[in-house]
Amino acid sequence: MADLLALYDHDERFAATAPDLRREELPDLVRHVDLIGHTGTIIYSQLSTETADAAIKDQIAYFGSLGQDLEWKAYAHDTPADLIDRLISHGFSIDETETIMVVDLRYPPPIVQLATPSLVVKRLQRSDDLGDVASIRRRVDGEDRLDLVNRLAHEMTHDPDCISIYVAYVDETPAACGWIRFPGARAFASLWGGSTMPELRRRGLYTALLTARLREANDRGVRYVTVDARSTSRPILEKHGFQVLTHATACIWTR
Repeated sequence: MADLLALYDHDERFAATAPDLRREELPDLVRHVDLIGHTGTIIYSQLSTETADAAIKDQIAYFGSLGQDLEWKAYAHDTPADLIDRLISHGFSIDETETIMVVDLRYPPPIVQLATPSLVVKRLQRSDDLGDVASIRRRVDGEDRLDLVNRLAHEMTHDPDCISIYVAYVDETPAACGWIRFPGARAFASLWGGSTMPELRRRGLYTALLTARLREANDRGVRYVTVDARSTSRPILEKHGFQVLTHATACIWTR
């Protein structure tokens, strides 16, 4: 698992790119400037006890000068070991810790091979169809998510081969959504956005979306699929062959 974690750190963190972000590589971290929104990100850093506080201050100043908030994702194996505590001391708030899970599609879980579920699951072909995602997230999040919809539309327009967005329907009504990202020629794809209308949960919609995305990854020859899992989805993912790789915590600084 150590070799896989090192590959994940390189492909999914250090080398990560996205059409809506500008990647900037520094000696001890990689930061991403938001090109269409107002939240920059840091998902890779290798700091020391001597350099961590200065680096945190520098990044707060940098993103603040751009008029952007900052999400710094701290992983369980990052250095220094007290990185999250240091971020808190510099004014970051802490989100729920997520479990980074992975499945090796050389040994695909049974749902990839089973008959297609009877539920209707469609891959969206045009950004104009994202209204279905918007309606689902409005019910799930309790607010309009125009920021998310605009970001997905940007990705579909500027890098359509690197994202596939799926919606599950119940009686022709949008009921659940999720997407999968394929970052270039690297070994990984990643699952995002699994959301189901509260009144339509426990009907197999999450699993149907998981199946559709894993099948596409398998068909495209992807070796590993990862997901940043919250506590509610981890049991379902474990049931279908995902294993724990590490843990990560989003730390948020706002202007």
